[in-house]
Amino acid sequence: RVREKLLSSVPGIGPTVARTMIAEMPELGSLGRRQIAALAGLAPWTRQSGRWRGKSFIGGGRSRVRAVLFMAALVAIRHNPVLKAFRDRLVEVGKPKIVAVVAVMRKLLTILNAIIRDQKPWQTA
Repeated sequence: RVREKLLSSVPGIGPTVARTMIAEMPELGSLGRRQIAALAGLAPWTRQSGRWRGKSFIGGGRSRVRAVLFMAALVAIRHNPVLKAFRDRLVEVGKPKIVAVVAVMRKLLTILNAIIRDQKPWQTA
């Protein structure tokens, strides 16, 4: 219940997302940001060989966590001013909208990981 309350303190994270994160990612709070992103399947993979450069993509990891984080990111973009500004900044620079949403997913996962690690609820800076 304590972890659920901590996770639910973030604007855009409801009880369903919080419970799914607790159930599907028991490592939350004990790993670094890159490790937790790779575990959720949100770490970018680059496709390149020699001079040929392909596009980066995400994959692998835990698909349920990724699906829940996608919906949470869409809600957070509307209700969390910090994540909305982050997404808007990426779109202004020229990133495709779906790439910006995936970046918000990763940032949201990093925030949730830090909240569980530090045992402190969300605070707007």
